[in-house]
Amino acid sequence: MELRYDTASTAFATQLATKEWHRQLGGDTIADAILDRIVHNTIWIDTGEYNMRQRHGQTMLDN
Repeated sequence: MELRYDTASTAFATQLATKEWHRQLGGDTIADAILDRIVHNTIWIDTGEYNMRQRHGQTMLDN
């Protein structure tokens, strides 16, 4: 992350809620540093709870 910080884009995709990130990264000073770099200048795209598997699975069953 340090090498990319402020020079390149980084995309994260996760099923974890953002409130869980710190704990999953170890919950210590290193987790703080990583999260600081991740959330600085971030563009958030929240897709909500839309479930493509459920939608397309039902479509397949209906056909």
